[in-house]
Amino acid sequence: MGDHPNADIARRGYKAFGEGDMETLTETIAEDAVWHVGGNNALSGDYTGHQAIFGLFAKIGEMSEGTMSIELHDVLANDDHTVVLNTVTAGGSRGSLSVNSADTLHISNGQLTEFWSFGSDEAAFDAYFSG
Repeated sequence: MGDHPNADIARRGYKAFGEGDMETLTETIAEDAVWHVGGNNALSGDYTGHQAIFGLFAKIGEMSEGTMSIELHDVLANDDHTVVLNTVTAGGSRGSLSVNSADTLHISNGQLTEFWSFGSDEAAFDAYFSG
């Protein structure tokens, strides 16, 4: 038995993020999607729509000096929720970051509509992405 279609969509989106493939990201993220970034850092907040979300991605790239990467461990999906277990790493002049994460996605009609990330070390994430 193959993966749930939402798992395939999530994998496609994470691959596109890693490759900077904006065309695929535009296809896999709904125009009115909401992206939640927790914590207390320069990225914290809610981002709605392509312009805001893609601006967030650009800021992540800038702050990490292009070093941020996401290693997928597993994708669990059903009709209501998709959970992506992964490790986020980054380097550069800010030091190094390695945080395990469980991302929760809502996917509807083949597109991501809402995103939350829960890291194993929010303090490390906050320190890395502070001002």
